Amino acid sequence: MSTLEGFEFSVPIQVRFSDIDGYMHVNNGIYFNYFEHARAQYLYELCGWNIMEVGTVVARIELDYVKPIHMEDKVKAYVRCSRLGNSSFDLEQVLVDESNQQVFAKCKTIMVSVSMENMKPVSIPSNYREIMEADLNKSA
Repeated sequence: MSTLEGFEFSVPIQVRFSDIDGYMHVNNGIYFNYFEHARAQYLYELCGWNIMEVGTVVARIELDYVKPIHMEDKVKAYVRCSRLGNSSFDLEQVLVDESNQQVFAKCKTIMVSVSMENMKPVSIPSNYREIMEADLNKSA
């Protein structure tokens, strides 16, 4: 299986000068920002998620660093849904070099949909669930 097989949603990532550390590559903590940006775009652009209705919080995040990102690299983030529960769902993400598809990092995040009134878990709304199920089925 190819690294990007099953991934359809992607967003470009702009490497900023301030992302670079003393080792002349992107600081490890910045990767979380890149993945957060890609997750947000996935939820808003693909799913049409409206946080005024139902919010999402990160319950767990795993990040595997594969290769350093440098200032001149053209980075793209791919996102897909890999599991749907009642109120929680998993998103798999990968950062790749656009020029050769080499992987910079992989990420798995467990998200929980929550009520904006009390921040307690709620069922994933059906309109969002349908879109994520379609994405989940593409990656199966």
